[in-house]
Amino acid sequence: MSQQALFWMAFTCVNGLGPIRIRHLRSQFDRMEDAWFASPDDLRSAGLPANAVDHLVMLRHKLDPASLMENVRAADAWVLTLEDDGYPSLLREIINAPVVLYGRGGLLPEDNRSVAMVGTRRASGYGKEMTKQLAGSLASAGITVISGLAAGIDAASHRGALDAGGRSIAVLGSGIDVIYPSQHRELARSMEQAGAIITEYPPGTKPERGNFPMRNRIISGMTLGTVIVEAPERSGSLLTAELAGEQGREVFAVPGNANSPNSRGCNLLIQDGARLVLSAEDILQELDLAHRASSTRQAVKRVAPANRLEETILHELATEPLHVDELSRACALSVQTINATLTLMELKGLVFQTAPMTYHVAQAV
Repeated sequence: MSQQALFWMAFTCVNGLGPIRIRHLRSQFDRMEDAWFASPDDLRSAGLPANAVDHLVMLRHKLDPASLMENVRAADAWVLTLEDDGYPSLLREIINAPVVLYGRGGLLPEDNRSVAMVGTRRASGYGKEMTKQLAGSLASAGITVISGLAAGIDAASHRGALDAGGRSIAVLGSGIDVIYPSQHRELARSMEQAGAIITEYPPGTKPERGNFPMRNRIISGMTLGTVIVEAPERSGSLLTAELAGEQGREVFAVPGNANSPNSRGCNLLIQDGARLVLSAEDILQELDLAHRASSTRQAVKRVAPANRLEETILHELATEPLHVDELSRACALSVQTINATLTLMELKGLVFQTAPMTYHVAQAV
């Protein structure tokens, strides 16, 4: 980390300064260090409002920028600034890009081939299953899946990508050392191994309500497009979709039951012009990534059904989850036979349970 990164971090502590003003300030001085120690007159001449100048003058008498790095090390994290080569190039393009990112795990150049997936925290079984399918297929095609680590759709998108052996990145609305919700700590650790967790908030920052709308601009800004899987009409996910549109990124939505409040937001997005998504292929084609998906699928060895019964069960489960009793009737076989076959198929990763005794397809074959 460069010495100048300390001063980038220090400026994020100044009241009245957001990313746009800090970037403008950088354009007025040779180095951020020069800006930090500039006179009040020079700071005002550079366009800083009076309240920010007053707070900066007060702050620099009691804040040692080097101490900020101690907090980062204590959190076992790294730091990137807008001037660092490893800063996500897509995110750098947005007008209010965060000037500092804290993270764990690693960001790779191929993460520019990424898609955001977000939705309601109170997801239905349908929403979670669609999310896992889409995220798994995107990850298998070499696409990094980005979301916000929240309950419901966010968590399902991360897990879907990781279960498919792909990469996933979580953007937090808190400090890098404050995982929220706390029950997702293990999921966050998994992403540190196969992706990253990142935030613009310094270590120790609590997950306050006002942080999450700002977090959402990073989720959409890091990606080529944003997919809303399931969201009611009043949902923070729709703000992410709006931000994606303002950033010039594609917006996708998964349709749902017209009578379901959880699907109303997505259905309205489609009415307003969002791209309708029925499969990952719809996303890949719209983003001109389908050729990569095709080559990736050829390189990945898929588990094939072992016999005609497994093929029949997969066909029956292709559109929606079914209970064992329904499969027994559809296949004209005993529940015992269906149960035994499903157990083997679940071990092979062909199906999984969405509820007790209710199964769905786990991967394309």
